[in-house]
Amino acid sequence: MKYPAITATLAAATMAFGFSAPAHATGKMKCEAGPQSGWVSRDDLEADLVKKGWKVKKSKVDGGCYEVYGTTPEGDRVEAYFHPVSMEKLLVLRRGKELFRKQ
Repeated sequence: MKYPAITATLAAATMAFGFSAPAHATGKMKCEAGPQSGWVSRDDLEADLVKKGWKVKKSKVDGGCYEVYGTTPEGDRVEAYFHPVSMEKLLVLRRGKELFRKQ
């Protein structure tokens, strides 16, 4: 390598930033769901969605809600938010466009 000190410094800085950066919620939906010990598991939510005809690509926690990326039974590729205790559908977005929002 031509500049090993610079490369090592950049690599260290990149790693430090990556490990210290906190996870941020997107702000699209927030759930006041209480402690996670009372939540339904993501696996159970995914299994329920599959029974209803969804194809689940991935899921994660965002803003205290479960955020699911997948395909609806109607064939729409979406990002959807579910309450982690009731598994109630709260928000469904397709390419940033709101398809459903619970009132």
